Amino acid sequence: MSTSIISRMSCSLKRLCGLAGLMLCGGALLGLTGGVAQAERIKDLAAIQGVRDNPLIGYGLVVGLDGTGDQTTQTPFTLQSLNNMLAQLGITIPAGSNAQLKNVAAVMVTADLPPFTRPGQAIDVTVSSLGTSKSLRGGTLLLTPMKGADGQVYAIAQGNLLIAGAGASAGGSKVQVNQLNAGRISGGAIVERAVPSSISQSGVMQVELNDMDFETAERVVTALNTNFGEGTATALDGRTIAVRAPSDPAEQVGFLARIENIDVRPAQAAARVIVNARTGSIVMNQNVALQNCAVAHGNLSVVINSSPQVSQPGALSNGTTAVTQTTDISVRQENGSLKTLPAAANLSDVVKALNALGATPADLIAILQAIKAAGALRADLQII
Repeated sequence: MSTSIISRMSCSLKRLCGLAGLMLCGGALLGLTGGVAQAERIKDLAAIQGVRDNPLIGYGLVVGLDGTGDQTTQTPFTLQSLNNMLAQLGITIPAGSNAQLKNVAAVMVTADLPPFTRPGQAIDVTVSSLGTSKSLRGGTLLLTPMKGADGQVYAIAQGNLLIAGAGASAGGSKVQVNQLNAGRISGGAIVERAVPSSISQSGVMQVELNDMDFETAERVVTALNTNFGEGTATALDGRTIAVRAPSDPAEQVGFLARIENIDVRPAQAAARVIVNARTGSIVMNQNVALQNCAVAHGNLSVVINSSPQVSQPGALSNGTTAVTQTTDISVRQENGSLKTLPAAANLSDVVKALNALGATPADLIAILQAIKAAGALRADLQII
């Protein structure tokens, strides 16, 4: 066999071994071994202080519904809002009137005002039912002021709703696909006031990391000083970096564009295990390690069976038929043998050790908590 053929076979074997180490499937967990963190742009790792969205909110009315509006007897604020709006248009409603308007619904309107948005620009809005409306399909949002946290009006919303859901009901049966009580209006609000945004104060900009990490902050500072000169950037803490900016405002946009496209290799994340107690999901990152420990776990189940027993009265006894419940309760506990979990320094070995227990994800949550309490789990355990 020639040397070149042996070399090609060796390279193919190495690739196969690499793929085998990349993915490991177990009964309860799926482990992925990660390599060294790849370089990322500062744009993906951080944000410029002052460049942020601002939430807006408004209360309005949707009209033109096909009999699916609010029930005014249960949502009196809908009729009150309609009367107030008509009064502003010069229409007077007789006192004591209690109209049943099934084609009107009270809604909350929300939107995010992007940074540097100027008056006259359009933004998208989301419209959500506030009362008893069954569907907003086919409705039109009337003129709705959109206010910020300071109570000032920053946009005006109006337009036809787009509802992605569909549904029908008849004879007590109902079929519905997706949500009918919330919709979106693309470009449904016109900005009336801009939010002042300042990205530089006294010639200094601040870059804020998405995740607090001292090592990553130090690497960003090194990269900025390497590209723009020593003393350009200084880390204020593990998240905030002060950057000396050009004094000319016309040069700041280009300066920020260069900053965002600098590549930085972020530090490895701290060892962490995330547990979702509601869904039973367990997620680990590649830095989780396990020390030697022994675990015994046995399932405990309580079974309750209830069956009705009918008692018939005797003939000519003038008695009545009685129904009683017979309940049988049993407690079962499976035997759990003590198993040793070997020390594991990488994620794939941790997954192998935990899968060897044969426990369900719900049981693994309790086991991980116990292992963490025993000091054998080298990771931060977070329950969400």
